[in-house]
Amino acid sequence: MTASTAGVAREFSERIGRFEVSATAVVVAEAAKLKAAGVDLADFGAGEPHFPTPRHIKDAAIAAIEQNFTHYTTTPGIPEVRKAIVDRHAADFGSDYAPDEAIFTTGGKLAIFYAVSALIDHGDEVIVPVPYWVSYKDIVQYAGGRPVFLETAEADHFRITAEAIESLITPRTRAILLNSPSNPSGAVMDTADFEGIVRLAHERGIYVLLDECYAYLTYKGKPVSGGSYIEAKEHVVVLGSLSKTYAMTGWRAGFALAPKPIIAAMAKLQSQTTSSATHFIQKASIAALSGPQQCVAEMRADYLKLRDEVLAGLRGIPGITCTVPEGAFYVYPNVKAYLGLPGAETAMELASRLLREGHVVTVPGEAFGTREHLRLSYATSHETVAEGVARMKAFFEGLRRKG
Repeated sequence: MTASTAGVAREFSERIGRFEVSATAVVVAEAAKLKAAGVDLADFGAGEPHFPTPRHIKDAAIAAIEQNFTHYTTTPGIPEVRKAIVDRHAADFGSDYAPDEAIFTTGGKLAIFYAVSALIDHGDEVIVPVPYWVSYKDIVQYAGGRPVFLETAEADHFRITAEAIESLITPRTRAILLNSPSNPSGAVMDTADFEGIVRLAHERGIYVLLDECYAYLTYKGKPVSGGSYIEAKEHVVVLGSLSKTYAMTGWRAGFALAPKPIIAAMAKLQSQTTSSATHFIQKASIAALSGPQQCVAEMRADYLKLRDEVLAGLRGIPGITCTVPEGAFYVYPNVKAYLGLPGAETAMELASRLLREGHVVTVPGEAFGTREHLRLSYATSHETVAEGVARMKAFFEGLRRKG
């Protein structure tokens, strides 16, 4: 083997090979081509609010730019934004964090990446319930860890219990990665289950990484945070985002709350990546966290109406079943009755065909670790929901007739 050949053989690092191309990428690319060709699509694919960012948040960003808050900041965030994070969380969830136990990151995904990178080493195991958000598996694998998947039962509303978690714990278990409300299923963990898992992990010296991106978008009971269990604080890492709560997806505003040594380790990594988050976005985030919260309640109320509308539409399609989501803004219908048909052997193929023939954008379940589902985001207009489910009904009726 020549030197040049060896160079070609090792064009990319081994760790980049731990990432897989997302199952969503194929559908997204197909949808983009159809949109470019002028095709009208009912888009249930994107998991982002259809609402504009509230006015007072935008005004705070504009004011910050005008006041020249456009330079570097301290790596973990300016003191005011870190204080706003802990104050909001304490007011809503009864947690007890100090500002130096918080970090402001460029989006919630980066907070997850930093936390996993700081805590997970080669060979460490991370328990990940299924279905899971698309990036969990790849982030864990990139850090050298091994995801250990906990299968949950759709008939039991994808419930996660301490007993189920305990059955997967080994001497290599380093962390448990939880997401409630869940993307993609919209399932919300029972408070007793939540507490049981946090206490179990704390007793075993295992970290609980809590992705609370949708914590404020619950439709039943009071929102719960793992940060509320102060006695287990040593092993809890809260991973949050302003994206869904305040319709700020494009702002890239995320955070983490954790013991000071973990935050310091995450800040070390941030210092070598983004240096800090954007200054004027931190100022806008203070307005979001410290300002009026009525906008959150109003958006949540509309999501609830949209959820009920999309569920009603799905119930009118023979063969499709769907658990009732209690949070987030997704439904995760089971489409097993339509799999195995020509051109629809898998959920991926079915989603692609639904896009091409039905002009409806969905995300196949393979992206989330299951094979019999499609994910629909109902964070869209009421008109799109009505049109989209009507198109789906026509598509599936036609598919059934063709056999």
